[in-house]
Amino acid sequence: MPYFISLMRLTQRGLNEIANSPERARVSRERVESLGGRSVALYATMGAYDFVQVFEMPSEAAMMQYLLVARQDGHVDPVVLRAFDGQEWGSIVEASIKNGTQKGNGHETVNTA
Repeated sequence: MPYFISLMRLTQRGLNEIANSPERARVSRERVESLGGRSVALYATMGAYDFVQVFEMPSEAAMMQYLLVARQDGHVDPVVLRAFDGQEWGSIVEASIKNGTQKGNGHETVNTA
């Protein structure tokens, strides 16, 4: 299943209702599971984002469904990244080489043979 990383900032509503944060985390986890995914990790963070969450979801469509509901709730403003584990990344690199695009010496070359 694909992995996704969500970088979240609390909205004003989220800040005003911070006491309910543990309950919202539980509801979020249940929503993810209802879509066939799982919450791999959730961290409160310092810096530009208030939370970082890692998801494993069955598809990009399932992730988008989750995001639409999360945005409607109005507690966080998420930025979502598609993440690739080492095995996926290796397959992508191998496929790009096999399909003729290689990177070397700072210049892109295309195999025409």
